[in-house]
Amino acid sequence: MKTATRSPKQPSDELATVVYHANIVIIEVLNKRDLKRFINFPHDLYATDPNYVPELQLAVKELLNPKKNPFFKHSKADLFLALKNGQVVGRIAAIRNNKYNEFHQCNVGFFGFFDVIEDFEVAEALLDTACDWNKSEGFTTVLGPTNFTTNDTAGLLINGFDEPPVVQMTYNKPYYVDFIRWYGFAKEMDLYAYWIPTQQVSEKSLRLANQLEKRLTQRSISFRPLNLKRFLQEVKGIKKVYNTAWEKNWGFVPPTTEEFDFLAQGLKMVLDPRYSYVAEHQGEIVGFAVGLPNINEILLKNKRGRLFPFGFFRLLWGKRKVKTIRVILLGVLPAYRKLGIEALFFSEFIKTAKANGLLGWEASWILENNHITKAAAENNNGKMYKTYRIYKITI
Repeated sequence: MKTATRSPKQPSDELATVVYHANIVIIEVLNKRDLKRFINFPHDLYATDPNYVPELQLAVKELLNPKKNPFFKHSKADLFLALKNGQVVGRIAAIRNNKYNEFHQCNVGFFGFFDVIEDFEVAEALLDTACDWNKSEGFTTVLGPTNFTTNDTAGLLINGFDEPPVVQMTYNKPYYVDFIRWYGFAKEMDLYAYWIPTQQVSEKSLRLANQLEKRLTQRSISFRPLNLKRFLQEVKGIKKVYNTAWEKNWGFVPPTTEEFDFLAQGLKMVLDPRYSYVAEHQGEIVGFAVGLPNINEILLKNKRGRLFPFGFFRLLWGKRKVKTIRVILLGVLPAYRKLGIEALFFSEFIKTAKANGLLGWEASWILENNHITKAAAENNNGKMYKTYRIYKITI
């Protein structure tokens, strides 16, 4: 690996630069012009890729905005662009997640928002920049990609490049995998995506679900759709389950109240109560499952992620007509696991998918060591069809 000393941060109207070669320059994003270039670079990189789906520009701007994203109240990140012959050819973020290190009692930094042309020299310069930044922060290990945390989009796609990603899942060129490996990163954890086609689900699992529901009813455990009219109260109840259910999962960090509300508000516009459920015991939420309409079916035709002037209405009208969904969250309190609640959530997805003519749904992402949820997907004839990977390197 090459090393380079970053120049000190300059006033906001100037640029901090590092020259790696005669025609590769790394600049830090310090003004609105370069932030716009940082956001738009993937749109240009993937312009001819039929499977590329842009993130909504409005959502990305809020995510990167320290005044709006609560992540920046406890942690920090710097954004960088790679220029070659004056043109943007790559981007990366170097991330300090203080909450992660506090929760896991470790000393690691992160990288994310990694995109690059098919040129390893450029990729190396970007990764050098992120690693050097993390070393200057006192870290000895770097994990990634995460954008910014494991509660946000995360993971590098390593197989399943033949189909577009579903809502809020990452996508990248196949050569990224080689670049990351050549640089010296190694596997830390794999994240799986299961595809469950509606017409091929196990009828046996549906029959068993009816028996499970009767058994759970006898235990005073009931199921209902998420109530968007009581959204704030629902979020409050779900947050308790979320933090407890995921507490022992690899990479999990409990979000602050502000972060959880920020994430929830980001999902609210896309939520459809037909595909989101809670399990209650004596009026208290003990489990929940959230399925999102796959709005990427709509955004696939909007290659730059702009909502205005007409995209917002297209999104609102179109989300009820999509043919696929993504099960993005599923959690059950430890004391209520192995009672069949997870299986019943899956059966609810199946019944609703059939009733609304859906082609199928993706359950993602599921940690490779999450055997309960993997089994629930596989028992419904789900196929693990995409893998995303978090990498690690010692610096």
